[in-house]
Amino acid sequence: MTLLTQEYQFLPDERPSFPGSPFVPRHPLGRRIAYALVGVLIGVLSTFPNALISANVANLPGAMDSYVAQLSWLPAIYVAMNASANLTLVKARAQFGIPAVTLCLLLLYALAGAVQLVSPTFAAAVVARAVNGMMAAALVSLGIYYLLQAVTPKTRPIALVIGLGLTQLGTPLARMIPVDLLVASHGRGLHLLELAVAFVLVAATLAVPLPPSERSKAFSRLDLVTIGLLVPAFLLLSGVLGLGRLLWWNETPALGWMLAAAIPLFAAAILIETHRSNPLIHFSWFSNVDILRFAGVALLVRLALAEQSYGSVGLLSAGGLTNDQLRLLFAGVALSMVAGLVTAVLTLSVKRLPYQVIAAALIVAVGAGLDAQSTVLTRPHDLILSQCLLGFGTTLFMGPANVFGFLRMSQRGAAFFVTFAVLFSTTQNVGGLAGSALLGTYQVIEARAHAVTLSDHMLPTDPTVAARLGGAAALSGTVADPLLRTQEGGKLLGQALAQQSAVLAFNDVFRLVAALGLMTALYVLYLVALTAFRARFFPAPEAAT
Repeated sequence: MTLLTQEYQFLPDERPSFPGSPFVPRHPLGRRIAYALVGVLIGVLSTFPNALISANVANLPGAMDSYVAQLSWLPAIYVAMNASANLTLVKARAQFGIPAVTLCLLLLYALAGAVQLVSPTFAAAVVARAVNGMMAAALVSLGIYYLLQAVTPKTRPIALVIGLGLTQLGTPLARMIPVDLLVASHGRGLHLLELAVAFVLVAATLAVPLPPSERSKAFSRLDLVTIGLLVPAFLLLSGVLGLGRLLWWNETPALGWMLAAAIPLFAAAILIETHRSNPLIHFSWFSNVDILRFAGVALLVRLALAEQSYGSVGLLSAGGLTNDQLRLLFAGVALSMVAGLVTAVLTLSVKRLPYQVIAAALIVAVGAGLDAQSTVLTRPHDLILSQCLLGFGTTLFMGPANVFGFLRMSQRGAAFFVTFAVLFSTTQNVGGLAGSALLGTYQVIEARAHAVTLSDHMLPTDPTVAARLGGAAALSGTVADPLLRTQEGGKLLGQALAQQSAVLAFNDVFRLVAALGLMTALYVLYLVALTAFRARFFPAPEAAT
């Protein structure tokens, strides 16, 4: 493919809208197709490596010689670095250029993957996840930049919707990878797959390079101070959210100390930024009512969408199923996400953005409501409809919500780009982690409550209980002692009670998610009605004249 030469004179409408973004010239059809293909590849693979870890936390401890609590640090580290990466990436692209920043992160990730192959230790995995978090943040923007090269100027918002929607495909695709392939030879299969992703992306970006971008000095010394405060703050907060459910919130003092350390770090960063003439993050923007509503709705929907990553998978795991039995389910989820993405693109317009969010929230509510009827006999085929609805709602929401925030940011100018990127990344990444923590905590509390309720009704004189205890008679061929057989029957009854309690608790989680989705839809509908009422009865002075 021929590259754009220095002699090419860019037209005014081909210049980048924001510092660090590339020029957008009028490409021939063949080059536009190439950019589109690379953009799709980058979008899908940007979240795939971390999804492999998150989807297999329960399967990897033995292969990686670690405990589940240790491995739960890995998604938390990824989220923290991903959420805070935009503090650096936006200005780094403006100062050093997109190719240098992207290639540097991809090569660092490849190096971290190679180190894991040679020395598969927990420390190496921590470094790989940290680099992966930064790389994923860079790749999300990079995928959008590639898609922007493939569309016409009038359809550029579509590139934003597609670019963000594609990132959601990483999780269902990761759950379709055979577990045995990943855990073989102490996780060697996982590390090789991560290394392959890095090399594929390096090859794709070198084969189809982006047009140049305008470069200028972007960083200031106080930027580095703010970044130095916020990165550890995000790490501590994400660690608390990721581990709180496992170690339990009020039983592990370290969690309290971590949270106590994060608060002054956030406070110091806010104090510095609010007193700067040219801040890295415009915290004053967060006081805008529209932005607060945008952040609140984005966070609420993200909390609800945690149903798919925690609720349904947790329910099936309680029934003894692993990812290998969920491939058909998540193949359907992946296809439904593509359908939701297509629907979002076909119905995209500024006026329809709130209605797309309402539809997405209602679809999530319906899907969660269907799951609330689950039993101990529920299997993947019983959840296909509900999970496909959730997948559809995910991609229907992501793009339009981001376009809404992007339009509000554009009204304030390019200086607010970092602020918007950090805000959206935080609501989606830290919000997703918070969603899993919230739903997981609620499930544990409800499971304990259901276990107490069920055990209170288990009387030895109850025929059902007696039959359960007598079920140990089947062991008479292997256990001769009647007392031991009775004890085994009690264990079997206890296991059945624990499983039933867990399923009932997951049903409570699904009802909570359905309520969150419904409340979000009603709230956005209220905002739409309020805006229409004000426009009709209290028009702006310009409109009134």
